[in-house]
Amino acid sequence: MIQGETLQTVMLFCRDLFSHLKPEARWHIEAHQFRIEANQQVHGLPAPEGIHRDGVDYVLVMMIKRVNISSGTTTLHNLNKEVLDSFTLTDPLDWALVDDLRCMHGVTPVEQIDATQAAYRDVLVITFANKNAV
Repeated sequence: MIQGETLQTVMLFCRDLFSHLKPEARWHIEAHQFRIEANQQVHGLPAPEGIHRDGVDYVLVMMIKRVNISSGTTTLHNLNKEVLDSFTLTDPLDWALVDDLRCMHGVTPVEQIDATQAAYRDVLVITFANKNAV
């Protein structure tokens, strides 16, 4: 997957954008795939749960696939946890960029729509941490 043209393009886009914002940065980059599943008994809880910061400089959250779910709304907050914005990534390749040093983010639990079908939310999260930061 890491050698694929799509992931390489996304990572290069992020690197170029974030390097423009912090030209002195030497990036430590991590990519994480998350599948959040739901059923009629349990809503799918995001990982990590709640409003949080990832402890990096920048975060990209990209929708890969949503199947048979409602909600999964992304929320952005200031450092006092006051809501700045909220939106739902619905289509493949929808994305959000987060300045993790300046704001917090979270995702609401997903809920299964049709009890007879699988229900999940797949996202790719790529984090950029400046290794030159003291």
